[in-house]
Amino acid sequence: MKKFESADLVKEVTEDFKKRQFERKTYENQWQLNMHFLMGNQYFGIGYNGEVEEFQKQFFWQEREVFNHIAPLVERRLAKLQRVRPTMTVVPASGDERDVKTAKISKKIVNSIYNKVSLAKAIGEVTRWSEVCGTGFYKVIWNSSKGATLAKDKSGKNISSGDVEVIAVSPFEIFPESSNCSDIDTNRSIIHAKAFHVDEIKNIWGVDVEGRDINVFTLDGVSKGYGGLGYTYNTSKMIEMTRENYEVVIERYEAPSVKFPNGRLVIVAGDKLLYVGELPFKNGEDGSRGFPFIRQVSIDNAGAFWGSSIIERVIPLQRSYNAIKNRKHEFLNRLAMGVLTVEDGSVDTDNLEEEGLCPGKVLVYRQGSSAPRYMSAGSVPLDFAYEEEKLLNEFMLISGTSDSLKDSSTNLSGTALQLLMEQDETRISVTAERIREAIKTLAQHILRLYKQFATLPKLMKIVGDNGDLEVFYFSSGDITSTDIVFETENEINETVAQRRSMVFELLNAGLLQDENGKLSNRMRVKALDLLGFGIWENAQDLNELHMKKASKENRELLEGKELKVSEIDDHNLHVNEHISFMLGGEFERAVKNNPELEEKLLEHIREHKKILNLETETE
Repeated sequence: MKKFESADLVKEVTEDFKKRQFERKTYENQWQLNMHFLMGNQYFGIGYNGEVEEFQKQFFWQEREVFNHIAPLVERRLAKLQRVRPTMTVVPASGDERDVKTAKISKKIVNSIYNKVSLAKAIGEVTRWSEVCGTGFYKVIWNSSKGATLAKDKSGKNISSGDVEVIAVSPFEIFPESSNCSDIDTNRSIIHAKAFHVDEIKNIWGVDVEGRDINVFTLDGVSKGYGGLGYTYNTSKMIEMTRENYEVVIERYEAPSVKFPNGRLVIVAGDKLLYVGELPFKNGEDGSRGFPFIRQVSIDNAGAFWGSSIIERVIPLQRSYNAIKNRKHEFLNRLAMGVLTVEDGSVDTDNLEEEGLCPGKVLVYRQGSSAPRYMSAGSVPLDFAYEEEKLLNEFMLISGTSDSLKDSSTNLSGTALQLLMEQDETRISVTAERIREAIKTLAQHILRLYKQFATLPKLMKIVGDNGDLEVFYFSSGDITSTDIVFETENEINETVAQRRSMVFELLNAGLLQDENGKLSNRMRVKALDLLGFGIWENAQDLNELHMKKASKENRELLEGKELKVSEIDDHNLHVNEHISFMLGGEFERAVKNNPELEEKLLEHIREHKKILNLETETE
C-alpha cells in the first residue's frame, strides 16, 4: 500500500473511532455511574452537561453515609449465575458412522477446552462486566504463539503450533457501527480499541509509535499525573488511572462486502498503520469469515446493541434508602444531643457551643434572663421505619434475588419453601439463558478455529465417561460439524442439594440398577459425578473397553490387518459393534473399493457367534 493511501486510511479509521466514541458517550457515562454505586461512591449522578458529577452537601451538618445494598445484591446474582456451566454435545453432520465418530471427537474438544483455555475464568469476568455495565464480550482468536513448540527460526524464536485464545473484553473497548443494531452480526463493522504500551506495540506489530498519557477506561489522552502510573483528579468524574507512554490501538473489523468479499481488518495506532488485510478467522456459518466477538447481556433492550444492568434499576432505590437512613440518623442526633435555645446575651455562647451542657458543668447566665433549655424534638416518626422496610423489599423485588429462608415465615412447609425458591430462581433465569447462548456460540467459534488452523495433530486430555483420563489427538479433518446443542437444562434452576436429593431418590427407587438389581461400574461413576464426587471413582467400565476394542478392530480391517477373536472378548458386544459398522456408510464405501472386506468381517462375526453358542450350550 502506498504511503499516501495508508495515511488516508489511518485518518479515516481514527475519525471513525472518534465519531463512535462520541455517539457511545451516553452509555459510557451510565456504566461509570453503575461502577460508582457498586464501589460505594453513591453521591454521584449525571449532570445537566451529560457528565458524571458528584453532588455536594446542601448543609454542612448533613449526614452523607452510604448504606450499600447494591454490592451484596450483585454478589448474590453472580453467585447464582456462577452455576451456569452447560454441558454441550455436537450434532453429527450426517448419519454416517464417520460423521458420528467425528462428532464425538468434537464433543470431547468442547468439554476439554474449559480447562485448556481457562474458559471458566473468562466466563466469570464477562459475566461480571455484563452484570455491572449490562454488556460484556468474548474475543475468540487463534494465537500463533501458543501451543506446542515445533522448531526455532533463524533469530532463535520459538515456532509454535498455535492454539485458541479466549479473551474477556469490557464494553469500554467495543465500538459498534450503530448502537441500534441488536447484535454483533447486524453491524457492518466493529471497532475494538485498547491501550497498549509502545514497547508492546513494537513487539507485536514491529512498528514504532510515539506514546502519550492515556486513560485506560475512556481511552482519552489526559494531562500529566504524578509519575509513570499517574492519577489525575477531575472533580466532575471519578479518579482516573492513567498510563504513561501508551497509545490506543484501534482494530476495525469490516464485514464481507462486494468490495471486500472476505471482509477487512485494519489496525491503527497513533498516526501509524499497523496492519491491513482480510478478516483472519473463518468463524461464521459454512466457513464464512466474521467478527471474532461474542456479545453477552444481562438484560436485553429491544432493538439496542447495549444491554441494561440491574444496577440501573436499583440506583433510585439506593439513593432513597441512603436519604432515609441519613435523615433518620440526623433526627436521632437531635434527640441525643438536643438543640439549645439561649436568650441573647445571657451566657457565653462560644463556650456553650464548644463544650455543650456536659454533666457536672456549672452554667453561669445573666441575672434576670432565662436559663438555656433544650427544644423539644419529639420522637422519630414511624414513617421512617415503614419507608425503610418498604425500600428493602423493593430491592429484592426489582433485582430478582432474595433470601427465602430470611424473608419467609418459619412455619412454611418444605414444599412451600421449595416453590418460593424456584420462583426466585425463575426471575434470574432470563439472564442465565443469555449466558448459556453466549457459551454455545463461544464453543462454535472455538471448533471453527480448530477446523481452520489445526492442520497438525493436536493433543487433548479429558476425563472420560467411565472416570479414566483419556488422551486423544485430533486435527482439522476430525471436525465435520459445529452444530452444538445443550445436554442439560438451565443450571440456575437446580442447586447441588436438589441434584443430590434427586440422585438418592432414583437410587432408592431402583431405577438406576440393571435387571439383576446391581449397579454397574458405569452407572456408579455417573451417580458419583452427579453427586459431585466423580473423581473418587476411576474404575474402567468393562463394556466400554470391549466396545473400544471392537471399534479398533473395525479400523484395523480397513487398514488390511487380520482380525482375531480372543477368549476374553464379550462376544455379544463385539457382534453388535461389528454389525453397526457394517451398516454404516464408511464400510459401504470401503467395500466398493475392496469387496473382500465384507466376507472377512462376516467370517469374524461368525467366529464370535460360534464361541458364543458353545458357551451357551456349556451352561
